Amino acid sequence: MSTLPQFNVRRKIRRFLHKMPGKALGEFRFLPILFVMGGVLEFLMINWHVGEVNFYKTYKKRRIEEAVEKRLMEMNRENNAQINA
Repeated sequence: MSTLPQFNVRRKIRRFLHKMPGKALGEFRFLPILFVMGGVLEFLMINWHVGEVNFYKTYKKRRIEEAVEKRLMEMNRENNAQINA
């Protein structure tokens, strides 16, 4: 019976992890790699544009919309309180 491809992938990942230096640090030996991956992701989120939009423009627009909606709700409550008083 032949080995399934997924087992080959698992074996390759296990072999790669086994070759990583710093075994005495345990799981913390992967922190530099994860830190670099996070930096790359952040860089892509800032500089990668889909059309004219990137992640930060979308996030900023949503936050502004939420703030405006919150302010409008507060103004409506104040107006209703004044009318009822």
